[in-house]
Amino acid sequence: MEILKVENLSKVYGKGDNKVKAVDDISFSVEKGEFVAIIGASGSGKSTLLHLLGGVDRPTSGKVYIEGQDIYSLNDDKLAIFRRRQVGLIYQFYNLIPVLNVVENITLPCNLDGKQINEKRLDDLLKTLGLENRKNNLPNQLSGGQQQRVSIGRAMMNEPALMLADEPTGNLDSKASEEIISLLRLSNKKYNQTVIIITHDEKIALEADRIITIDDGKIVKDEKNK
Repeated sequence: MEILKVENLSKVYGKGDNKVKAVDDISFSVEKGEFVAIIGASGSGKSTLLHLLGGVDRPTSGKVYIEGQDIYSLNDDKLAIFRRRQVGLIYQFYNLIPVLNVVENITLPCNLDGKQINEKRLDDLLKTLGLENRKNNLPNQLSGGQQQRVSIGRAMMNEPALMLADEPTGNLDSKASEEIISLLRLSNKKYNQTVIIITHDEKIALEADRIITIDDGKIVKDEKNK
C-alpha cells in the first residue's frame, strides 16, 4: 500500500543569478512499513526535501500525497493539524519542551489535539524506549540519547502515517547513535511504522530497507538494501 507519493517536487530559493534549486523535480513513492534512508552530502537538498515531505515548508512546485491527501492543497491551519496527526518529526536537537516531563513531552501531540491519551500505547512506548523509570524527569535531567528517545516517543504517540527523522543521531556519540537507530528499526518492525531517515552517515543508511541518494537536489540513485 502506497503511503507517500511525491510528484515533480521542487523548491527554489532566490531569483535571477542567485537562484538555487534546493530540490529539483523529484518524484518517488514509499510503501507502508518501509524504512527508507535518504543520503547525500551537506547542501545536497536532503533536509529541504524532508521538510517538504513533512509539510513544514511549502514547495515551489509539485505535489506531496500522504495516504492520498494532497497536503499542499490544505491551508496553513489545516496543514498544521494534518502534520500533527499524520507526521511524526524527529530532529537532531530533540526540540523537547524544557518545562514538561517525559510523559508530558511524549503526549504533547495528543494534548494539542484534544485527544484522550491512549494509556496502553503510552505504557508500551515507555517500555519499548526504556523510559518507564524516567517518566517524571525533565529534559535537562536526561542524557542526549534519552532525550532523543523521548522525541521518538512523541513522534510515534499519535500513530502517524509517516515518521521523518532529520539526522537524528547527529548530536549523539556512537553508542547512543546505535541505540537510536535500533529503536527506529524496532518501531518500523514492531508497529509497522513507515520511517524515512535523513543522514549523511552511510553506516546508518545501511540499516534501512531502501537507500535514496540525493545530489544537487536530484535523486541520483534509488536502490533496495539487501
